[in-house]
Amino acid sequence: MSHIVDRDALINGHRIAYGIHGAGEPVVLVHGTPSSSYIWRDVVPRLVVAGYRAHVFDLLGYGLSERPRDPGVDTSITGNEAVLNGLLEEWELDTFHLVAHDIGGGVAQRFAVHGAERLRTLTMIDVVSFDSYPSERTRAQMAEGLEVLAKKPDDEHRAHFREWLLSTHSDPASFDPEALQIYVDLISGPIGQPSLFQHQVAHYDPVHTLEISDRLHTLGETPVQLIWGADDTWQTLDWAHRLQQAIPGSALQVIENCGHFAPEERPVEVAAAILGFLFQHRS
Repeated sequence: MSHIVDRDALINGHRIAYGIHGAGEPVVLVHGTPSSSYIWRDVVPRLVVAGYRAHVFDLLGYGLSERPRDPGVDTSITGNEAVLNGLLEEWELDTFHLVAHDIGGGVAQRFAVHGAERLRTLTMIDVVSFDSYPSERTRAQMAEGLEVLAKKPDDEHRAHFREWLLSTHSDPASFDPEALQIYVDLISGPIGQPSLFQHQVAHYDPVHTLEISDRLHTLGETPVQLIWGADDTWQTLDWAHRLQQAIPGSALQVIENCGHFAPEERPVEVAAAILGFLFQHRS
């Protein structure tokens, strides 16, 4: 298995890893936590075959993008909204389809509220919204202190987050072992472990979505689709219904036997749902 980012761009002074695949109408895909653009690897080829150009990237502080040493660098949802804007300029994209998962959905919601006229469609998959995060389990872990967590023994850290990642699937036994190892490796080791807490966990703050939640109704003129795993325990289906109610005219598609990492666990169904929606709104 290979990563689908193979280029770099300097965005706001930071190195961002990205990839562009295929030709046709542009689709920008934004991943979440604790993952990377790798989660789209089985979705992107299906978009390309269908005649779309897929733009993927790793958020600042994630995956193969820069992990800033300076803790003052903003790698939050809001900070990565600025990264997305910078990449759109780099890619010379005026309008495009936007697809987002998890924390990436927070980035997408902020971008949409601030620039809905640029979106041809918006698809959000098991995303954070309102104050749906962090989960009680994550809050309990964060209470130990991020410095403590960042310095835990490597084997203890890896074991904990391997089990944590397994909970993203409706059937943990179905999680591809090689893929699971890649996700664990990205957030472990001398760079990955402290970076996870500095650049990801430290920013699990709902202020970024609450700040624009009362403006979600303005997306009523934008074609919006929600895709949700029926068995998502990280962002339960109740949040999907609340988000759908907040966005007039939005559609909700629920995938059965699917957990939080829908693009990883059910890439065929996720790609089909994305494409079905894009075909309805093709230019």
